[in-house]
Amino acid sequence: MNEHELESLSFSDAPKMVSATFPGPKAVEALALSARTESMARGGGRMPVVMDRAFGVTIKDPDGNTFVDLSAGVGVSSVGRCHPKVVEAIRQQSGVLMHAMEVNSSKRTELAAKISEIMPEGLRGDCITFFAQSGSDALEAAVKFAKRVTGRHQIIAFHGGYHGVWNASNALTTGTAYRKGYGPFMGGVIHAPYPYAYRFPFDTTHKSAEQIAGEYVDYLLNTPYTAADDVAAVIVEPVQGEGGYVPPSPEFLQLLRKACNKSGALLIVDEVQSGAGRTGKMWAVEHSGVKPDMLTFGKGMGGDVPMAGLVMRSDLAAKIPDGSVPNTFAANSLSAAVSLTNIALLQDPELDLINRAHQLGLEAQEYIRGFNSPYIGEVRGRGLMIGIELVEDKVTKEPLTGEKLGKLMGHVLSHGVLMVPCGRYTNVMRVMPSLTIPRKLLFKALDVFGDGLKTL
Repeated sequence: MNEHELESLSFSDAPKMVSATFPGPKAVEALALSARTESMARGGGRMPVVMDRAFGVTIKDPDGNTFVDLSAGVGVSSVGRCHPKVVEAIRQQSGVLMHAMEVNSSKRTELAAKISEIMPEGLRGDCITFFAQSGSDALEAAVKFAKRVTGRHQIIAFHGGYHGVWNASNALTTGTAYRKGYGPFMGGVIHAPYPYAYRFPFDTTHKSAEQIAGEYVDYLLNTPYTAADDVAAVIVEPVQGEGGYVPPSPEFLQLLRKACNKSGALLIVDEVQSGAGRTGKMWAVEHSGVKPDMLTFGKGMGGDVPMAGLVMRSDLAAKIPDGSVPNTFAANSLSAAVSLTNIALLQDPELDLINRAHQLGLEAQEYIRGFNSPYIGEVRGRGLMIGIELVEDKVTKEPLTGEKLGKLMGHVLSHGVLMVPCGRYTNVMRVMPSLTIPRKLLFKALDVFGDGLKTL
């Protein structure tokens, strides 16, 4: 598919602001109603954006303003919103079967078979899928199943990790906003340093952050008197998401695999945000060549409809009692049909979206570095999962102030670009568009961001 064809899959006028003020009057009215009727516990409740229509990598608000979306719905819309083939799949399936309880259904089983085909080595062709409705659900299942099949109860997770916001999943997540006032959480969780090289707390003169972090987990798992004497699993994001879009070198996951092999703990990779082609491979763990024991997926696998799940080795799945973890709405036939369509688009050799994500991501990183802004501390990522760490000072690495971040966000939004920050200090701007983003729109949106940096 050429660039002209990709451009035809989004609104042609993006970015374009038509209201005299932002947000416009209709959006203001909608925001006020939302504040009165919806819980603001959700992540983007206070963002001054109202989505009314969407197509591809673009969205329109009720006032007719058109935005380029560099967030892909927080990594959800891998093939863009309302892709014509996805819409057609919904039309066809909605007239045949949607909800099927948890009995067998044709589309659900077809999807499970397809997922087995596209898994990374170690799971591919010899795995079982447990379907869920969200990433948090999938991680809850991962913890529950890991305990059951190993007979152990402790879990190792990492600083900066985000794995969900319920019980077990929230215990794994380390963000203060998700934890403060909600405890106590599930016990038995041990948090270890993630190799966030830009802000790593230990001296890396002689060893890399990946070596230190990986060897520390080996120490925890395989040394007496560490209190990590009953670890069921190590759960890790191959590229850390909410913690700052941190892509460790392959050595880190390789060291974790070796440590788990020695101890008997399972290695579970959380691909809810990094999977579905975003990093230039179908699964981010494939960059390391590591074989996981379990893998969680979500977001981009469903796109416009909810879809998530846990994939595990067949021998592990055989140890889970039948009927012990029901989930009424998981993988209904409509969401299964959409997920199958998304996978087909990602695997289409003519579209070549996954390889394109790799190349376009490299170009985007260099383009952003070319801004030469004093506020850009580091640009990092894989594929179209790019983090831009913003700082007050490149030497001290003091995070950008909230006031300046707010000014920057105001600039990009008022100029028709939607970006979502992340990171431990909320100072990392994400570039995570749909894999179908036209080059023209990507670099036009990045120019808006670059202009915003000049206003600080």
